[in-house]
Amino acid sequence: MKIVVYGPGCARCHETERIVRHVIEQLGLAADVQKVSDYQAMAAAGVLATPAVSIDGVMKVSGRIPKSEEVRGWLGA
Repeated sequence: MKIVVYGPGCARCHETERIVRHVIEQLGLAADVQKVSDYQAMAAAGVLATPAVSIDGVMKVSGRIPKSEEVRGWLGA
């Protein structure tokens, strides 16, 4: 499973990454979590607002910090 957190490095983006990593750890999942801060890469992925999260190439959220329960739902737990 490949999870990408998009954001320029703001506090909201760091919080989003923290939540995603925490949920993965709680669930004991094996996932490749990447942080993308490059504006060209974000634009190429179709990110219009940050923070944003995609799982296996599917955009799950953009422009807000997801709740832990929401991330669990994306991961099928």
